[in-house]
Amino acid sequence: MRAVSNTSPISNLAIIGRLDFLQRRYQRVHIPQQVREELAALSHRAARQAIEGALTQHWLVVEKLAEAPALPAGLSLDRGETAAILLARQMNTDVLLIDERQGREVARRLGLAVAGVLGELVYARNAKWILNVRDEIARLRQDAGFFVDAEIERFILDQVGE
Repeated sequence: MRAVSNTSPISNLAIIGRLDFLQRRYQRVHIPQQVREELAALSHRAARQAIEGALTQHWLVVEKLAEAPALPAGLSLDRGETAAILLARQMNTDVLLIDERQGREVARRLGLAVAGVLGELVYARNAKWILNVRDEIARLRQDAGFFVDAEIERFILDQVGE
């Protein structure tokens, strides 16, 4: 399964020590240079080191965009989100990993399948890589400052019987 990622799924999983979930599930994850630059600027040292390790091991792969990073008129996102969406379209990827609501909406409108860090945790729980999702969400909140809407959290926890 081919995956392209925006910054947040990679950085958040790296911060909580779960970056390996992406390699285990997708074998290789592609990112545009703009996302690479955002990841290099992370203030969390251990997460930055884990990401550098993934790049060195060549399962996190920086790809060039064939076109300048710009979305169709009327759509406005940050550089990393825009580039990740364009790369996903360019590669005809199976899934775009992106957490930000507006970015997910734009990607869906452009015909892309999307997933995010919470979906990756559900997958990890179902694959028995983790005991529960609740503790991982708590770590995301505490360590990464990740916001999870209460209704979405309840839905996710219901999906895994927690």
